[in-house]
Amino acid sequence: MADSREDDDLFWVDPVERGILPLNGFHIPRSLKKLVKQDTFTVTYNRCFRDVVAACAAPARGRNTTWISETIEALYTDLHKRGFAHSVECWKDGKLVGGLYGVCLAGAFFGESMFHTVTGASKVALVHLVARLKEGEFKLLDTQFGTDHLAQFGVIEIPRSDYHLRLNNALLATNSDFYRLLDSLSGSDILQLITQTS
Repeated sequence: MADSREDDDLFWVDPVERGILPLNGFHIPRSLKKLVKQDTFTVTYNRCFRDVVAACAAPARGRNTTWISETIEALYTDLHKRGFAHSVECWKDGKLVGGLYGVCLAGAFFGESMFHTVTGASKVALVHLVARLKEGEFKLLDTQFGTDHLAQFGVIEIPRSDYHLRLNNALLATNSDFYRLLDSLSGSDILQLITQTS
């Protein structure tokens, strides 16, 4: 992380309590299920990674600066080019209106940031990500921290030692595949996948 957009210095974060989203404990609020079923957004993967990172780094309500410095943006873009970082994008009327990005290592996905300019877009992106990770047999979805916003989806905070054990287990996974799920599934199909594998 960095202290601001303009900061060139980077630091690692290993909190005492780590936020994770148990893939088999993912909760979708009723209103979000309805939104996903309506296919209000067209959902894509890795179509415009850099745009998603830039949108996540942009100033937002209640936040004038960001931990996503220009250096971090460049590093994550390089990870994307090497196949380790991925984005999920939500589009409406041909415009990018929400999404998220993260890093993928073996059976672990490290969610880095999300954004939306239309209500619900980032939440729909998260639902699609979870379906993709479950179908791809991932072991860990790391959210870094637990927040009130993420708590509605079932995010929990676990001790650092427990997190390290789960991380080591996920890094040993050999059959995880981010691309196993088809890109063109409807919202209803996505919800059914999540329900079937829970």
